[in-house]
Amino acid sequence: MSASSNMPPVSAWWSPSVHADRRPVLLARNRIEAAVRGYLAQEGFILVDPPGLQRSPGNEAHLHAFSTTAIGNDGIGHPFYLHTSPEFSMKKLLAAGEARIASLGHVWRNRERGALHHPEFTMLEWYRVQERYEAVMDDCIAMLRLAATTTGVSAFRWRGRECDPLAEPERLSVAEAFSRYAGIDLLATMTEAGRTDAAALVRQMEAAGIAVPAEHDWSYLFTRVLTEKIELHLGQGRVTILDRYPASEAALARRAPDDARVAERFEVYACGVELANGFGELTDAAEQRVRFEAEMAEKQRLYGERYPLDEDFLAALEVMPAASGIAMGFDRLVMLATGATRIEQVIWVPVAEGAA
Repeated sequence: MSASSNMPPVSAWWSPSVHADRRPVLLARNRIEAAVRGYLAQEGFILVDPPGLQRSPGNEAHLHAFSTTAIGNDGIGHPFYLHTSPEFSMKKLLAAGEARIASLGHVWRNRERGALHHPEFTMLEWYRVQERYEAVMDDCIAMLRLAATTTGVSAFRWRGRECDPLAEPERLSVAEAFSRYAGIDLLATMTEAGRTDAAALVRQMEAAGIAVPAEHDWSYLFTRVLTEKIELHLGQGRVTILDRYPASEAALARRAPDDARVAERFEVYACGVELANGFGELTDAAEQRVRFEAEMAEKQRLYGERYPLDEDFLAALEVMPAASGIAMGFDRLVMLATGATRIEQVIWVPVAEGAA
């Protein structure tokens, strides 16, 4: 057997004929990016450039990072990670005094590859200080409309579903979505303080005829119902803003002032595809520490590992002003606006298969 036969298959994205087919979509990506940058400039955002290398990549149980070692001048190695979001760095800038900032850059997530997932992708993230989270909702809808008008499409499309980004968006609470599409009273499975009751959720799932997996953790069941029964209905015909997530599913968002069971977290959907995730930001450092520690305990239980807490970030929260923020999967937006079926089609240079 020759040495070359042991080599992984070579990606053909760089083949001139393949690139010629991909190029119109890639140029459309550039036009959408220019339009988005123009919107940000018009709204007074300052573009910042957070580093990808961090001591902590994020502290959510189901986010998986790429790790590396930074070797100092003394030859001693220290663990570092590629960030899963620029959030920690950007909030430190808010604490430093910036009031309206945005970042358009690469982030990395391990254990994620598929039609809508890529191990290295482009995230658009932005923050508004002293503004309610509806303001970043409005920004997001404006950018979706810009993407449509820039590419000249009347509708976003994905796997047979269509969504008109110019139509008035639907704003739907998570509890309303569970009731409408799964027949579940989600708030009845939580206490007034926001604690969750897995047994109560199991009973409702069984009554609704929804298969209950062996794993009975409330968060797992919540995600199972959301992905299997609800997401496919969201963003059909018009954009859906799925709002007021359970507080237990919003690790970095503040609780809603009128109901401690839910938080100021929302996600934006088009054609059943999640495009953006936004918060009224939590600025209570003590509460954030408790949430992070709980998330890392769950990560240890499920995956046998945990990430360090970013103590610098927690210290910055002590002086960070009230703010709202949002992160958008820019590649996904380009996919929907160009009719691409896989995320690699809208990335100039995809990561090699088998690399993640």
